[in-house]
Amino acid sequence: MSQPLLRPIKLNDLELNNRVIMAPMTRSRAANEGNVPNDLMVTYYAQRASAGLIISEGTQISEQAVGYINTPGMYSQEQVAGWKKVTAAVHAEGGKIFAQLWHVGRMSHPDFHNGEFPVAPSAINPNDQSYTPQGFKKTVTPRALTIPEIKQIVQDYKAAAKNAMDAGFDGVEIHSSNGYLLHQFFNATSNIRTDEYGGSIENRARILFEVIEAIQEVMPIERVGVRLNPSLHGIFGMTMDEETIPTFDYIIEKLNNYKLSYLHLSEPFNDVSAIPYAEQNIAKRYRPIYKGSLIINAGFTQERGNAVIEAGEADMVAFGVPFIANPDLPERFRQNEELQEADKNTFYSPGAEGYIDYPSLVEAKA
Repeated sequence: MSQPLLRPIKLNDLELNNRVIMAPMTRSRAANEGNVPNDLMVTYYAQRASAGLIISEGTQISEQAVGYINTPGMYSQEQVAGWKKVTAAVHAEGGKIFAQLWHVGRMSHPDFHNGEFPVAPSAINPNDQSYTPQGFKKTVTPRALTIPEIKQIVQDYKAAAKNAMDAGFDGVEIHSSNGYLLHQFFNATSNIRTDEYGGSIENRARILFEVIEAIQEVMPIERVGVRLNPSLHGIFGMTMDEETIPTFDYIIEKLNNYKLSYLHLSEPFNDVSAIPYAEQNIAKRYRPIYKGSLIINAGFTQERGNAVIEAGEADMVAFGVPFIANPDLPERFRQNEELQEADKNTFYSPGAEGYIDYPSLVEAKA
């Protein structure tokens, strides 16, 4: 009997060879003037094309969306041309790749915006750190978005989705997770608006559904995924309250109205057992609620990945760090080989080291 992780799966009209998903990971290699995907990135993604699906690193939907150094964008024609090389290389190796669409909101810094303040639902400082061209700096109090600006951001997601399809991606993932802009809208501790985008659960969730509706005007909804992190607490300035989990219950229930490619959920990133409002078992809670294909993520091993699929709590498992040091991760799982360790010092450094120089199993054995 094959391992559950290695069984094929169909996401609507898209067939995946296995259920080992490469999680989106910021690697900061687009170290050039226009944040354009480069040849290093072409090699990196092609090396990992045996994943059932690659979800690209976060790609900013506009200049306003930038919040980390050397991260690639999806808003200029130069970026689209760079991504075309990436998707062509992945497809040549038989792989599938989605682009993750990203706006960091208040996690950005004036250094990225000619001294202008980052934007957010409300003017609340996350009291965290932003990774700027000059290194880590303390975040600032962002500027609250106006309603016309929110409508423009929705259009920026739509334009980025169209660019991603023009660049040859198989689909897109809406990054509404990990304390970034869309997530900042959902949470009552980061969104204290009193207009149509604040107050009630429905209002705080509104922007996500506007983004989905806009994106489906330019591409098939069957090729759109959504990423959520319901129990994020104490990271990126996010704190939970009694409405946090009910908000995600509402969002995930409503996502059943769309024939999405998948829902991508994260288990808690840290120990939330002492947080009265937190849900400790995300897959267990949301598998009965969400009717479509479910990816689960956060610190999974091969053994736990197989177990969560076998238990019927998820359909696929996304692996992050293991894919950094093990470009052929599904093959290593197939042969039950020991995994190579990733070098944390090169996660975000420019250049080939710690990026495209990890050997495949065949190379390592040779």
